[in-house]
Amino acid sequence: MKRSVSMLILALIMGVILVADIMVFIALGVGHPVPWVLLALLVLVPVLHNRMESGRFVTWKPEYSVGIDLIDDDHKKLLSLINNLQAAVHYHTGYAFEKKALDELVDYTRFHFEREEALMKEHDYPDYELHCAEHREMIGKVEEFVAGYQTKGHDVFESMAAYLKDWLITHINGTDQEVGAYIRGRTGG
Repeated sequence: MKRSVSMLILALIMGVILVADIMVFIALGVGHPVPWVLLALLVLVPVLHNRMESGRFVTWKPEYSVGIDLIDDDHKKLLSLINNLQAAVHYHTGYAFEKKALDELVDYTRFHFEREEALMKEHDYPDYELHCAEHREMIGKVEEFVAGYQTKGHDVFESMAAYLKDWLITHINGTDQEVGAYIRGRTGG
């Protein structure tokens, strides 16, 4: 849901609760529990809304670690860049921020893949080609999104951000964990 629509709905809900609460306070007085329940609800609505909003962004969790600091640091940076893209989606930050967020994410993703692939090659990772194919497939999908952004603009960002967030977390928890375990096993780390 677009941020402006979400905020309008939130404002309407809070307005209705506020009016109802004032009317109930007048009708029943401060000694009755119903107006206090409505007041608590009035406070709770934005808290719940903020909690739902924070779910749009992804945060680093220890279980994402592959046990190689270089790779983990890259993954943290990628998550941060995906969050920047998500912010551009949700807050309608304008073309300049959107373009910068997108360019930084694409550039850093390519950099990370090159670094990860060099590390796999250095340690003779047996599934090197398969892992690289996953990287190429993801880059191809991102290039499709970039092309879509150039023709459709901002509307492409929501599906792009969701795809990237899901892809990265799945990739980290899957094949990157295997790479980490393999390299740690070879280096004794």
